[in-house]
Amino acid sequence: MKFLDQAKVFIRSGDGGAGSVSFRREKFIEFGGPDGGDGGRGGDVYVECVEGLNTLIDYRYQQHFKARPGGHGMGKNRAGGKGDDIILKVPKGTQIFDEDGETMIADMTELGQKFRLAKGGNGGFGNAYFTTSTNRAPRRANPGLEGEERWLWLRLKLIADAGLVGLPNAGKSTFLASVTAAKPKIADYPFTTLHPGLGVVRVDEREFVLADIPGLIEGAHEGLGLGDRFLGHVERCRVLLHLVDATSEHAGKSYKIVRAELDAYGNGLEDKPEIVALSKADAVTPEVLKEQKARLKRAAKKEPMVISAASGQGVQDALRAILAIATEAQHIEAAASKPAEEWHP
Repeated sequence: MKFLDQAKVFIRSGDGGAGSVSFRREKFIEFGGPDGGDGGRGGDVYVECVEGLNTLIDYRYQQHFKARPGGHGMGKNRAGGKGDDIILKVPKGTQIFDEDGETMIADMTELGQKFRLAKGGNGGFGNAYFTTSTNRAPRRANPGLEGEERWLWLRLKLIADAGLVGLPNAGKSTFLASVTAAKPKIADYPFTTLHPGLGVVRVDEREFVLADIPGLIEGAHEGLGLGDRFLGHVERCRVLLHLVDATSEHAGKSYKIVRAELDAYGNGLEDKPEIVALSKADAVTPEVLKEQKARLKRAAKKEPMVISAASGQGVQDALRAILAIATEAQHIEAAASKPAEEWHP
């Protein structure tokens, strides 16, 4: 299944049904009077967060969604039926933007969350509604109101506890494959990962979700390489694991390139807790490893971890460090969202 994290769709709610002009005509009833029913309301357009989806591929082949119009009113005071609603089902983490791409309408972060995007038009009144003491036989009815229509952008931002960042070929996919059941593509050339991947990590009887995004290169915020469009998938992460390749020419410079791209992207990524790790430790000599670690320490201004996904060196320590920071951030978020208790004397 192809990964799709952005789609543009057109939605339209249903028009309201027209009211009816009708008069009661029955044998032996001399003055039947008006009995035209009201029109039904048009269907609404909703978006709903559902389980079992992790991509917006459904909106690659269908972009237009229109709810049904309301039924017209009829004689004998029969009202028209309400038009059927239409529901856009999206994965958890989808954001809904207006056509300008900047105005956020809804952020679907909880399963079962439902939001109305367009309201159906109201049905028109039938002529029975306009009956008064002076106008006993009105011969007019209202047409139904038109529904709403608009273009929308759907953008998916994967929800994970931790995210992997780094230059291409820094060992992110290998790390993900070694600690989760995910099976990302792994090869000895850059940009092996073309789409973000997710995996569930289990450590010390606890679980958390780890996200791997395509590698960044210098100038990614200007569109070079795959650009920074996938950085949105780590915006929601509580902690970042920054992998730096020990076999690179200069570990410190490699680290600074990615940090510059994170700072240029913004949206809170520059302030997220970061764990710095020197990867592929088994692929270099101890002397080179020591030199690269010193370079990385000077650039990051913190002691880097040394890991090797192939041999397992330092992997569990890195996972425990991620879990500790993610758990602490989760507790802070829970405390912030908890309503304050009312004070009583």
